[in-house]
Amino acid sequence: MSTPLPGSPGAGRLWGVGLGPGDPELITLKAARLIGAADVIAYHQGVGKQSNARRIAVGLFPEGVVEEVLQYPVTTGTTDHPGGYAGAMAEFYEECATRLGDHLAAGRDVVILAEGDPLFYGSYMYMHDRLADRFETEVVPGVPAFAAATAAVASPLVRLTDVLTILPGTLPEPELARRLADTDGAIIMKLGRTFPAVVSALRQAGRLEGALYVERASMPEQRWMPVADVDPTSVPYFSLIVVPGDTKPRRARTTGAAAAPATAEVLVVGLGPGPDRWITPEVAEALADVQHVVGYAPYVDRVPQREGLTRHASGNTVEVDRARLALDLALAGERVAVVSGGDAGIFGMAAAVFEAAEDDAYADVPVRVLPGLSAVQVVAARAGAPIGGDFAVMSLSDRLKPWSLVEKRLRAVAEADLVLAVYNPRSRSRTTQVADMRRILLEHRAPETVVVVGRDVGRDEESLVVTTLGDLDPETIDMKCLLLIGATGTRVTPAGQAWTPRFAG
Repeated sequence: MSTPLPGSPGAGRLWGVGLGPGDPELITLKAARLIGAADVIAYHQGVGKQSNARRIAVGLFPEGVVEEVLQYPVTTGTTDHPGGYAGAMAEFYEECATRLGDHLAAGRDVVILAEGDPLFYGSYMYMHDRLADRFETEVVPGVPAFAAATAAVASPLVRLTDVLTILPGTLPEPELARRLADTDGAIIMKLGRTFPAVVSALRQAGRLEGALYVERASMPEQRWMPVADVDPTSVPYFSLIVVPGDTKPRRARTTGAAAAPATAEVLVVGLGPGPDRWITPEVAEALADVQHVVGYAPYVDRVPQREGLTRHASGNTVEVDRARLALDLALAGERVAVVSGGDAGIFGMAAAVFEAAEDDAYADVPVRVLPGLSAVQVVAARAGAPIGGDFAVMSLSDRLKPWSLVEKRLRAVAEADLVLAVYNPRSRSRTTQVADMRRILLEHRAPETVVVVGRDVGRDEESLVVTTLGDLDPETIDMKCLLLIGATGTRVTPAGQAWTPRFAG
C-alpha cells in the first residue's frame, strides 16, 4: 500500500495537547480522550531525566501506543555544536519534526504532550512551526502553571482594569525591574538560576513586599511562601512568582486635614538621542534622586528602574497633560523629573512645562531645565561639520502651527542662505511636507546643495547619507530622520564629510 502524502486525506492528524501544570486531574476531558486514542504519543525530556509530561499523562496511554521520546541534546547554553546552543536546538527540532512527520505521513495520529498550555512558553510550538502547514493540526489548551499557582496562594491576581504582565525571569535585570514597576499584576516564569536577579528586580521596582513564590504548583510537592523568605539555592525550574495587582504601590492622596507639603521643583531633562552613554552626568545624577519620572513612554523606558521610583508613562501628543501631572506632583512635595529625548528645550518637554506652569495654581513651583545632547548635534558630528556656520532649526510638523507658517519660515531661511536642520520631517499622517519643503528650497538653492540624512543616529539601526537637494527622495524620509540642508557654502570632502565654513553662508 502506498504511503499517503502529507496533508492528504490519508495522512494522520497532529495534536498539541496541554496537560495542565502537573496534577493529572487538571487534564481536560478532551485532552484525556485524545491521549487515550492516539497512535503515537511524543513528549520532551532532558538529558538523564524522566519526562514530566509523561509522568502526568501515562495513566491515560492506550495499550500498544508508540512513544516518541524527544530528548533535548542540551539543556543549558553550553554545547560543542558549531552553531552554538541555538544551532544545536534548531537541528534537534528539525530531527524531531522529521520523525513525527514520518508517522503523520504514514496515517498515524500524533499527540504531542505539553506541560501547562502548548502555546505558552512550550516546546510544542517548535513542532507546530514545522508541521502545521503540512498536516491537519489542532491545539488543545491546558491550564497554565500560573493559574494553578494563583489558586494555590488563593490571592486575586488582577481586578477590574488592572494590567497583567507575564515575564520571563531571564530578562535583563533592569528591563525586568522596569516592567514590574509599570504593570499592576505580574507572573515571573523561568526562575532557577535567575532567582537572585529576579529578587533584585522586584526590590528595585518596589514589588518585593507581597510577591509570592510558588513551587511545583498543583503537584504533591507543592509549596509557597513570600519571595523574601526563599533560599535562592533551593529554587527549581518548576517554580514561579506571583505579584498580585493589589501589591502595586499607590500614590497616597493628601487630605484637607493634612499639613501642606513643601513644594518641590520640577526638573525637565534631556536624555540625548539614543544610547545611554549620551546621557550627561548631570542628568544621570538628577534621575537617581527623583521620586517620579514623567514622560512619553519610550523615553520613560530609558530611565533605569530603582527602589523608590514611580514611573508615569503616556502616549504622544499629550505634552501639556504630562506637564500638569509633574507640576501637581511637585505641589505635593514630590521630587519629579520630566524626560525628553535629545535636548528637552529643542522641540521637547521644556516648553510644554512652562506652558502648563502659566496657570496661577503652579505659581510657586520652580522649574529647572537640564540640557541634553541634541539630535542636530549628533547628526552634524557624524556628518562632519555642516553646522559650522550660521544655521536654523525647524520642525516640519504642522500639529501646533499652520503649514502656511512653516512655508513662510522655510522661504525666510532659504533667502537668508542658512544651513537648515529639519526635525519631524514626515510621519504616517504627514506625507507631503518633505516634498513641499524641497520644492520651496529649490526656488532659492541649487540642486547641488548638500543634504545630510541621519536616521536612528546612535542606535543599532543608524544610517547616514550625504546627498543633494536635487537627488533627495522624500519617500525615503520618515520620523526617525533628521535632515541637514546645507547653505551655499556647504561642501563635501573627498572622504564624503560635509562641512560649512565658519563665516560663510
